[in-house]
Amino acid sequence: MSANPYSIETLLTDGDFVTRGVTFLLIAMSIASWLVIVTKSLQLWRYRHSSKAAGQTFWDTTSVSEGLSTLGKENPFSDIAQAGVTAMRHHTAHKGHLHDQLTVSDWVTLSLRQAIDETTAKLQAGMAILASVGSTAPFVGLFGTVWGILHALVSIGTSGQAGIEQVAGPVGEALIMTALGLAVAIPATFGYNVLVRGNKNIIAKLNKFGFDLHALFVTGARSTDETKNAPAKLVAVPVVANMGAA
Repeated sequence: MSANPYSIETLLTDGDFVTRGVTFLLIAMSIASWLVIVTKSLQLWRYRHSSKAAGQTFWDTTSVSEGLSTLGKENPFSDIAQAGVTAMRHHTAHKGHLHDQLTVSDWVTLSLRQAIDETTAKLQAGMAILASVGSTAPFVGLFGTVWGILHALVSIGTSGQAGIEQVAGPVGEALIMTALGLAVAIPATFGYNVLVRGNKNIIAKLNKFGFDLHALFVTGARSTDETKNAPAKLVAVPVVANMGAA
């Protein structure tokens, strides 16, 4: 029984260095894209779990230090809250310095915005890989397709015959390359779109949490009235007292 000319095994054993190089490049691109998809999906899952605590549990506590304990560690919402506490402490402890030219509101705003920007950068890490793979993989596969067709034409030209025996192998290479390019590009593109949407949702929640924290640190009360759902006990506690307990 003759070997299947349309199998990847035949592609790797009978193909030249260009065909093998394109194949291994597509495989590497696929591994990289799936690695990003899995790691970023797990990251989003953790951040969504933390956002639930930041949206409700944090505001049901009686002090900022207690609220921080509900957020846990190694999550962006805890980092933002800690950045606000640190900013208030720094501004209070360094009276007479150059940053006194900034109001406490501006100082807290800058600190919270920096923390949010750092989290945004973490969320965006790796997205360029998915975008690059999704946009270039079809063309890499197309290059392999053209190379396979070229082999078929060369085989016909050298043999003087256009039988299936002369073109089966090269045409098989072309078909496999086309399929590999699409198989790599489609998951990368789909994963990119899903992750971008998830990132936007997390960033929106981070901005909302930061806005509420800014109001709490500056005015001593949360910016929004949550009494319709559940009373936010934290809003009634003075910020200075909270900072001392943190």
